[in-house]
Amino acid sequence: MFKYSGQIVKMTTKFDHPIGYSLPIGNEFIQLNEFIGHEITIDFKGDIYCIECNTKIKKTFMQGFCYPCFMNSPYTSECILKPHLCQAHDGVARDMDWAKKHCLNTHYVYLALTSNLKVGVTRSTQIPTRWIDQGAHFAIKFAKTPNRYLAGLIEIEISKHISDRTQWTRMLKKDFEYCDLKEKKEHYKKLLPKKLQEYISQNEQIFELQYPDYAKFNTIKSVNLDKTPQVIGQFTGIKGQYLIIDNKYVMNVRKYTGYVLNIAFSDLAYNSI
Repeated sequence: MFKYSGQIVKMTTKFDHPIGYSLPIGNEFIQLNEFIGHEITIDFKGDIYCIECNTKIKKTFMQGFCYPCFMNSPYTSECILKPHLCQAHDGVARDMDWAKKHCLNTHYVYLALTSNLKVGVTRSTQIPTRWIDQGAHFAIKFAKTPNRYLAGLIEIEISKHISDRTQWTRMLKKDFEYCDLKEKKEHYKKLLPKKLQEYISQNEQIFELQYPDYAKFNTIKSVNLDKTPQVIGQFTGIKGQYLIIDNKYVMNVRKYTGYVLNIAFSDLAYNSI
């Protein structure tokens, strides 16, 4: 039996074929790909700590924060979810030193196939991490900007025509229609206002992402550790930031950022027992 215990945060990833996943827990990292096929036991005893100030809390805000940190931390700034509202380029931010590293640098607007064709924004340093976290199958760089605000303006324009959201249940079911991302890029760039077209990326590479495999399934049930604090089953796969158990139950790791968990894996995979 392999046992781990501690506070968790979102999974780290390595762009490989398939993508490599590690779960930070306490002072360790669980190399999750190695345990696919094994029995997994997840136990939550009720302890949650803010990932910013380490205060013990009863519930989290915006995936891992206490309420005061949610209201004041630069990591929960309005522009995290709405890049077009970023004001760092005008010298306005919760923390300008933080903004210089996270907002006032190269950003990409991208097109990705997740559950559907979607548009999104991410820092250059977060490619392909952002696509992996969203469970994208394919992605292409659409535009390159010098700051978050301009990327947000482009995203707003494109989101008039396609979604900026992922339907997580369809994404996990591998339910999407393939489309040529180069053709879509060519089409949507013509719909941008002239002043924004100068930021179109000349990079035409289509990135393909492959996840630790799991059988396609039709029924999905979301794990709720607050109501059912123990989950036991076969660990059958990973996609986005979701652990897949018994090809039916899914646990959104980001939702439980800050939670203290006990996680155990059987010594042998099911087909080896």
